[in-house]
Amino acid sequence: MSDTTLTRSARARRTWRQRLAERVAGRDLTWGSARHSHAPPAGPASDTDATAPEGTPSRSAADGGDATALWRMRTTVRDRPGSLAALCAALAAQRVDILSLQAHPLTDGTVDEMLLRAPAGLSAEVLGAAAGAGGGRDTWVERADAHDLVDGPTRVLGLATRTALDAAELPVALRQLLGRCTIRSQPANPPFGRRSAADEVPADGVLEDTLMRLPDPSGGSVTIERPHLPFTPTEFARARALIELDSRLGPRVPASQDVVTLPEGNEITVRRADLGDLEAARAMHDRCSPATLAMRYHGPVADADRYLEHLLSPRYGRTLAVQTASGRLVALGHLLWDGEETEVALLVEDAWQRRGIGARLLRQLVEMAAETDCAYVYAVTQAANTGMVAAMRGLGLPLDYQVEEGTLVITAQLAAAALSAGPRGEGG
Repeated sequence: MSDTTLTRSARARRTWRQRLAERVAGRDLTWGSARHSHAPPAGPASDTDATAPEGTPSRSAADGGDATALWRMRTTVRDRPGSLAALCAALAAQRVDILSLQAHPLTDGTVDEMLLRAPAGLSAEVLGAAAGAGGGRDTWVERADAHDLVDGPTRVLGLATRTALDAAELPVALRQLLGRCTIRSQPANPPFGRRSAADEVPADGVLEDTLMRLPDPSGGSVTIERPHLPFTPTEFARARALIELDSRLGPRVPASQDVVTLPEGNEITVRRADLGDLEAARAMHDRCSPATLAMRYHGPVADADRYLEHLLSPRYGRTLAVQTASGRLVALGHLLWDGEETEVALLVEDAWQRRGIGARLLRQLVEMAAETDCAYVYAVTQAANTGMVAAMRGLGLPLDYQVEEGTLVITAQLAAAALSAGPRGEGG
């Protein structure tokens, strides 16, 4: 693997401390899928130039083959007999096969959601024009993949099961349910600000075209935006049901844990952590040196404890804790939802550094991110943090480096390569 050259970003960006402070204050607790600016450049912008999803051949129809591609389409038709038949006939004229169809009745028509298999040479523009010729309006077309072949009810039940097993799955489930959207959480009691009357949400929630607001189980609220595509009442009801399920089940994290023997023979336990570990995490902070805390939090060490409640909350990501045989917590690894990339961060108590604990935590966090279909993970650190740099290199993934005002941002591309076997490097 060849690492890219260190480059300086051409655009001004918020520092890690600014972003985290905004999250904690409830101003930008974002779980959305907008591309994080630290990531490498995205692929081709044109649908016709884009690489076909996995499992869908990319040969064009002009080649004379039978290659096809999967698409998702949403279009609105009039609520009258024959409207759907006209739409299907227009798509059939382009040799498009409708694999699944869901209808969402509205006051001024019916929104039809379809999964299509079309000749590989057809572009999104051609499909949209065909829908328009068949009476469709407000048409939206996007590439699909094999995961979309699962029928709607089965998919929703699967997301509900994941949410029931793990509270940290709620934001991931909402993102997979609603597609590309931005999800923000407003805490009930922001530690650095006051909750205004405008933040209050009715018990049944609010649906306004491309925005929905729902009460959060924690007492705050959840705001979901999708500017490119209005929400349907069905999507609103499904999102509300997932959040209500999370509320009824209460705090929960998987109870599984791994016992690991370090090279010197000490045994440690790696497990999921939550707010129940808050006091133990604060005690670990007290045992860490100012230099270690400054390396992790990029600012005054006195502020470190103020972020722990956010970092340990399953609402904003997943946390792994490392404890010794005596039960003392000596390391934390965080996976924070921040769009498709997702942020990873590590803190290892001074006395337990340079034993491979950081590399172990990082690898497990990245595997978790890959399981949720994240395209990237990024770490915000300093060039002097050689342990974190070595751990990121040890993943065996393509890396992008950027330096911003003395801060090093390392982005790993998860979709580009599988993790190499076994941890490499010290990594703390």
